[in-house]
Order: sequence, then structure tokens, then C-alpha cells
Amino acid sequence: MSGTVVHLHKDTDPPTDAAVVTTLTVVPDQAAEPPASVPLWVRSGRAVRRIATDERTVNAARTAARHSLYVAGGARIVARRAWDGRTAARYERMLRAAEAAGNHEAAAEWEERGQRFREARHRRRMDLLHSPLDAAKGVGISAGMGVGGLVLLGIAMAVATKDPTEVVTPLMAVIKFINLMITIVRVVWGPAITIGPFLALLALWSVGAHQHAAPQWALPANIRNGEGEPITPSIVVKALRDLGVTTLRKAITEMGDAGASMLSPITIAGCGVEVDVTLPSGVSTDEVQSRRKKLAENLSRHEHEVFITIPQAARTVRLWIADSGALDEPIGPSPLVTDETVTANYKTGKAPWGQDLRGDAATISLYQRHLLVTGLSNQGKTASLRALALWLALDRSVQFWIADLKGIGDWAMFEGIAKVLIEGPSDEHVIQATEMVEDAVEEMNRRIEERRRDPGAVFEPLIVLVDEAQLAFMCPVVGDDKRPYGGSKATSRYFMAVRKIHNQGRAVDVLMWQGTQDPTDQNLPKLVREGAHTRASLVLGTESQARMALGDKAVDGGAAPHLLRQGLDKGTLVVASDGITIPAGQSSITVRTHFIDDEPAAEIAARAKALRDGVTTLRAIESDDEERDALADIAAVFGDADRALTRDILKRLDTLSHDAYGDWTFNDLKRVLEAAGVEAYKSHGLMNVRRDDVLRALAERDDEGSASAS
Repeated sequence: MSGTVVHLHKDTDPPTDAAVVTTLTVVPDQAAEPPASVPLWVRSGRAVRRIATDERTVNAARTAARHSLYVAGGARIVARRAWDGRTAARYERMLRAAEAAGNHEAAAEWEERGQRFREARHRRRMDLLHSPLDAAKGVGISAGMGVGGLVLLGIAMAVATKDPTEVVTPLMAVIKFINLMITIVRVVWGPAITIGPFLALLALWSVGAHQHAAPQWALPANIRNGEGEPITPSIVVKALRDLGVTTLRKAITEMGDAGASMLSPITIAGCGVEVDVTLPSGVSTDEVQSRRKKLAENLSRHEHEVFITIPQAARTVRLWIADSGALDEPIGPSPLVTDETVTANYKTGKAPWGQDLRGDAATISLYQRHLLVTGLSNQGKTASLRALALWLALDRSVQFWIADLKGIGDWAMFEGIAKVLIEGPSDEHVIQATEMVEDAVEEMNRRIEERRRDPGAVFEPLIVLVDEAQLAFMCPVVGDDKRPYGGSKATSRYFMAVRKIHNQGRAVDVLMWQGTQDPTDQNLPKLVREGAHTRASLVLGTESQARMALGDKAVDGGAAPHLLRQGLDKGTLVVASDGITIPAGQSSITVRTHFIDDEPAAEIAARAKALRDGVTTLRAIESDDEERDALADIAAVFGDADRALTRDILKRLDTLSHDAYGDWTFNDLKRVLEAAGVEAYKSHGLMNVRRDDVLRALAERDDEGSASAS
């Protein structure tokens, strides 16, 4: 059965032999829109948010806001200063603070100051009632006298020139000058009125910027991040918690809010604050002390701004935390420079050396104490040592024998103060310095012998000072007696002389002061460094050098000159001595010494010379290749002194030329003097010689020689 197939739809298949044509139909309105369209206001909002939150936009807005707020903050600060200056608000504020602290003595003092201010202000206001009348009278009198003087000057000119019109010439000249000033003011007044407000705003901005008078969010990043942030108990506890000590962290976490019980009250100490931390059981002080850098960073400070010492209490560390940047500020000039009335007393006085970290004056006693100052080169060793010597030079009873083995004039101002002054770095200068120290040993032995005969004998202090002493210890020269000048063996001349003074010199006031650099066992032997009563160190390279300089006890107790900054902490010393006030429980103290430059040092030395009768400074031992004039040498060693003891003359002659006078006795000196007609005389049991007698004998001898020649 067949049927017919009826197609209900038109066949759209192209014929096989026909060209294939592809047609793209575009609907204009629908094809242009994305599948999920975003409204314009949303896209605009996203763009605005992206721009507003961009880091550059935030920084620009913060900068603009900060500087605008600096002006407002500066105005507020200036207004407060003006208010404090015109009223007693400052005194009331300090009075309330003193009462809150329980300091009734300070409260009474501030109350008295406030009362004096009010009285003075009342007197000034009363004076204002009379000042207008007085001012008017003064102006009238001054104007009258001025006009009268100008008229008299005009009359004098008219008489001289015989021209009557000259009478008003001076007066007209003054009037023209006044007119010129008015013209200048008219020209300048307009720009001044225009620029003045901008200058006032600039001044207010400067005050506000200096005081950071803006909200926290507007301040620079380093301040917002906590640099210079005030130290609070929570900050200290958090810094200790994050120190990396597991036992300490666990204990603080368990304590919670009670963690502050570890701390003593935080007290202001100079340019920083101080707090004692009692560590939990199981935490040693060494664990905290060895993490000084990390602790400083946790406190938003640099390493050199945090000092850790060990007080007497068990398991306790004492933290001193400086105000940010405070240690980079200079401490000011020495009192020796600013106050010409400063005096010295070797026995009871203390030398003004500088300031401690708390900002208090650091003074040190030099009485019967050997001294050692060491550190790296060019860090202020000579300056700190010289500051002590300059103060002690103001005590006229103190004698100085100085050897400067650097030899660039750092000690030149002591000529006329020191009886011996050796300057130079050569082996010959080291030999002279060694012989100087050996002469000091002989003087010490003489004093000891005299003390045995007379237990009540009192001697003038003798300071034997060797700067750059490492050159003496390292000197390779060997003397004629086969003994080396340098070294640290029993045959070493310099080493043994210093050791002898360290052993016995203190009892008879013969003291050894040494300055060395970059200490090692070779250039600063152990026995010598341990013989100094006062040991001070500038910046050093290693902890082992710090132990050489200050001793194990001081370093174990927190002394750390090796942590000072080379070049930045010049003149900063870590001192271990019983002659300086050290906080209880500590073994050392850090001192920022005053720097006294060469010119003010010379002025201080001049004051010291004025206190003395006159000192002849022997700079070096002279050659004895030619025959010496004994009488002329005797006259030379007097210096400016009117008289001298015969024993002192012998010692000075020996220093002047050991070969010529080293073997002289009192009889040799007497023989030369009597031959010249000079007689010694006794005063207080001691033989003296007058300088005028020697000079007169020398002049008579020269006159006789001239007469014979003629």
C-alpha cells in the first residue's frame, strides 16, 4: 500500500549543488548590551572608592590634613603659652601636680613662686596707670629739646655762613627725613599687610610641626608606628612577652592583666624612664640581658637607647629606656668652660666629667686612685682624660709629669703646669716616657722612706700621665742593660715601673694615669689594667675587649662598651670605679663626658698657671755632646719661682740632663753655688736657694767675662 507524504514545513536544506550562503542577522538593541549589565552609578562608586582608598590618595590627604592641623595646633600652643605667661596658670598646674605626687615641699615652693608672680604683675599694672602721663611728658620734653637743639645748630650755621636762611636748614632737613620715612612706610605698608597673615600662619605651622600638634591618624608613619611612644606598664610587659623566652612568655600569659605586677613604678630618670622588672621563676637575668636589641625593638627604641643592668634584688633586671633620639643630643659645655670660678680640691673635691644617662651631673673623685681610660681610636679618649687633668690642675698643690706619645699637641696647654712634658710617638719618646715613670718610682721610694722616718709626713700629689700608653708596652727597643723597654715580662722597664707605682704609689700620692686604645693582652697587660682603681672605656669592638677594659664583674653586671656606636657615641664612657656615684646594685655607670676643645682648654690651663708660682716644664732630655754650663742650667730650672728647694733643683737638673747631673749630690750643687757666691738658706728645716741670687751671680760672671775680653 502506498501513500503520499505531505511535508508540513518547508524544506530549508539547501541543495547539494548550491552555494552555501551564511547570513548573520543582527538585532541592534539586544546585541549591544552585556549579558549582565551593571548600572552606571555602581561603576562610578567603585571607581571613586578605588581612588579614595589608593595609598597615594590616603598619603596626600593625610599630609594635607596634618599640615592644616599643624596651624590649628600651633595656634592652640601659642595661645596657651601666652595665657601661661600672662596668668598664674603655670604655677597652679605645677602646684596641683606636686600635691598629687605628695611632694609638699615642692608644692609650697610653687605656691610661693605663684604669689611672687601675682605681686609683680600687680606692680606692673599699677605702673600702667602712670605711664601715659609720664610718656606724654617725656615726648614733650624730648620734642622741645630736639627742636631747640636744631634751632641752635641752625643759628651756628647761619653765623658761620652769614646767611640768615641757614637757621631753619637743620629743622627742614629733619622734616624732610620724616617725610621720607612716611613715604617708605606708605610703600611698604601694603605688601606688609598682604604678606603678614601668611607669615603669621607660617609661624603657627612651625610651632605645631615642632610639637606634632595633630591627631594621631594624621602624623607621619614613624610616629604612628610607635617610635618615641611613651613607656607604659602594658608596653613593657608586652615587650617582655614577645622577647622569645618561652618560660617568660608562658608566665606572662598566665598572669594576664596581673602581668604589670612584675614591674616597679616607672619613674622619670633624666632623658628617659627607669623600671625594675622582677622576672618569674625559671627565667634568668642573662636571658633578658642577651636579648637587648630585640627588647629595644619591642619597645620601639633603638638598641643604644635601652640599657639593662642587674640590681641587688634576685631575678631582677633594671631597664633604663631613653626618650627617642634623646641620646643623640649634645649635653652642653663643661662647668670648667662656663664658670671661671670653679676650683679643684684633690682630696675632697670631685671633677665635673659629664652627665649620666639620667641627665644628672657625673662627678668623680680622683683622690689616691690610679686611672685607666681605653677605647677605640678617635672616640674621645684623650679629651675625656684631659678634662680630668684640667680640673685637677686648678689645685695648685698637684704636680704633673706628662708623656703624650701621640705628639700632636693635645697636651701642649700643660706647658707651665707640668714639670715634665714629653710629646712624640717615636721610640726615643717612649724611652723618655719610660725613664719618666722610673723617676716617679724613685720619687715614690723617697717618699716612702721619709714616711717611715716621719709617719705624719704629707706629700704633694704627683700625677704621672701617659697618653697612648700602648706604644710603651709595644716598644721593641732594648736598652744597654739588655732589658726591653716594652713588653709585659719581669724584665720590661715600662711594665715594671707602672706595676711598682700601682703597688705602692697610692699611699704616698704618686698616681698613674694611662690612656690606651684598642686593648689587647699585648698592649695592655692584665696586671696593669687590673691595678687601676678607676677603669673607663669608650666604644670597643668585642665583649672580650670590654672585659679587658673593665673586668669580668662589670661586664657581667651589665657594662657593655662594645655595644656603644662607633663614631656616634664619641665621649661616652662606661666607668667602673668607687670614685663615682653608681646606682645601688650596679657595677658600672655610663657617662656622657663634656668635650673641652683646645681653645677653652688653653683658657682653663691659663687659669691654672695663674694659681701657681711658676713651673719650668722640661720637654725632653737634651744631648750631652757638649759641655754644659751648670750655673746657667741651675738658673733655668727655677722657671718663674722665686725660690726652690735644693732637692728639687737636683731632680730638675737630673731630668734636664741625666748624663751631666744624674750623679750629682747636695755637695756638688753646693760647690757650684758657693763658687758663684750664692748661699743656700734654711727655711722650715729645708734648704732653699733664691732665684735672684743665682741670676745676679750669672750676670756678674757674664760682666766679668766681657771685661776680660775687652
